[in-house]
Amino acid sequence: MIMEEKLNILLCEDDENLGMLLREYLQAKGYNAELCPDGEAGYKAFIKNKYDICVFDVMMPKKDGFTLAKEVRAINSDVPIMFLTAKNLKDDIFEGFKIGADDYITKPFSMEELTLRMEAILRRVHGKKNREVTLYQIGKFTFDSKKQILSIGDKSTKLTTKESELLGLLCAHQNEILQRDFALKSIWIDDNYFNARSMDVYITKLRKHLKEDNTVEIINIHGKGYKLIVPEVE
Repeated sequence: MIMEEKLNILLCEDDENLGMLLREYLQAKGYNAELCPDGEAGYKAFIKNKYDICVFDVMMPKKDGFTLAKEVRAINSDVPIMFLTAKNLKDDIFEGFKIGADDYITKPFSMEELTLRMEAILRRVHGKKNREVTLYQIGKFTFDSKKQILSIGDKSTKLTTKESELLGLLCAHQNEILQRDFALKSIWIDDNYFNARSMDVYITKLRKHLKEDNTVEIINIHGKGYKLIVPEVE
């Protein structure tokens, strides 16, 4: 990815050797990478500085990656978060996505895979800056896909990046089938089992956001994907 200026990464990893290797590799790739040895140090760094993406190890002393991510999300709901984990248990991965993670990578991993996944996230996030504001009418709701705001009446909800991207795809295909594989590859890059299950979590979240208008629903199309049902405008 060609970058006009260096992007800032908050890297939290308690394994000193791995952390230093990651920092050196990312710096060699043209990023500014700040390394913190635990979640507490990571939180202090986050509140002092501005970062384009956060990469958190799940298991850290003083404050684990999930706790740190929740605290970061309370301050900034938009900054992308990626988890590094030695675990491959489904519950741990689902917990990360429920918090609002943009991606995860399981140890051991290649440095190249890490940077490719990071760059894919950054392309999605920063690419939005070059798009015109896109407004969708979803029944009684208005969805601003650039500001990531879903509104009904005087109530506005700020969506996470993943929620907004998924709702944007559904809106672009409203009253049509959004193919599951297409959505996975567009947003999660890879259509593996864990990403597919995480997308199900986000679909459930979107259904809750849209429940105030009973003319709008997201239905499962078995073996194919999802369909956002929206009343036709006369």
